[in-house]
Amino acid sequence: LEINDGEGHPSSSHQTLKGTSKWATSLESLLEDPEGVKRFREFLKKEFSEENVLFWLACEEFKKTQGKKQMQEKAKEIYMTFLSSKASSQVNVEGQSRLSETILETPHPLMFQKLQDQIFNLMKYDSYSRFLKSDIFLNHKKSEEQEENSPEAQTAAKRASRIYNT
Repeated sequence: LEINDGEGHPSSSHQTLKGTSKWATSLESLLEDPEGVKRFREFLKKEFSEENVLFWLACEEFKKTQGKKQMQEKAKEIYMTFLSSKASSQVNVEGQSRLSETILETPHPLMFQKLQDQIFNLMKYDSYSRFLKSDIFLNHKKSEEQEENSPEAQTAAKRASRIYNT
């Protein structure tokens, strides 16, 4: 897939997309960018659904956990924080009522995958599209564009294009 950057230089779509342009391509891209995650959390906090992204991030982290003991501890933490009926940041997932603490005794990296996927889809089809229309996103985008259009940025770009054109 080639996208021209306006000056007729083809650029591969992924490497050059930064910030808000990258976030706008997909929820996956947004979640890969720490700054994107930060802004998305700000937005979800306003919508009172920050626990969704926190749960998703916790599950991602959990998949990388090594060792049964650590997995048990992390699994319990995820369960207590997001899934138990007394959870402080309870996420709303199907099959939650059937989840019991017994699963925590034999943890495995993908034990939360189904729930994580549910939350991902919830964010993707619900809050993500609203995030892209939100002030948080649009203001960030605006400040990026102002930086790009600042005189310093333009002279650097002109210098760069001169170098490539020789």
